[in-house]
Amino acid sequence: MKINGSVALVTGANRGLGKAFTEALLARGASKVYAAARDAASINDPRVVPLQLDITDPTSVAAAAKQAADVQLLVNNAGIATGASVLDGDEALRREMDTNYFGTVRVAREFAPVLAANGGGAIVNVLSVLSWFSLPTTAGYSASKAAAWAATNALRQELHGQGTLVTGVHIGYIDTDMAAHVDGPKVPPADVVAQVLDGVEEGLPEVLADDLSRQVKAGLSGDLRSLYPAVA
Repeated sequence: MKINGSVALVTGANRGLGKAFTEALLARGASKVYAAARDAASINDPRVVPLQLDITDPTSVAAAAKQAADVQLLVNNAGIATGASVLDGDEALRREMDTNYFGTVRVAREFAPVLAANGGGAIVNVLSVLSWFSLPTTAGYSASKAAAWAATNALRQELHGQGTLVTGVHIGYIDTDMAAHVDGPKVPPADVVAQVLDGVEEGLPEVLADDLSRQVKAGLSGDLRSLYPAVA
């Protein structure tokens, strides 16, 4: 699909990668951009349409789909990372799964009929290299993103008949608040967004936005001990 002239909605749009998506969509000529966040008052860009949306709340998601009934491109960006371990983080694990997996699916499900009514359009699900690789401090996040990856693959097949492109995005650390604690290479948000929007316009089902994601995906077909040398 073409970004120019389209109507887009970005979840988690008040900061970080979500805000970068809204700015890039406007720069590429989107005719309207809904900037969704739990607190719509946190959206202060006069060029966008603020939209209250809590992806963990079915009522909120249903209301957003009714309000934004002209959407052609949905960017499922909202997510959380708690740093929970599988050994000690039960409540945090549930929060991550409810947001990153159930929330992503819930939004896609509510907006699928909207996209169908508007010609098919596209859904972008922001996943992670941690969909494929886990660390002790990313256990809940990795599990939720792995589930979202599986859901993305299912959505791609289910929505193919209505002409909806479903693009999964895998990326390592992005230079945003979520990764502020990380020492190491980080990809600028604008670089990620540019690759994703190019991919949508090209009709790509998947975007691997950095070398780390490409390396880890390639490593999935090899010996598991290569990905986890600590347990070799």
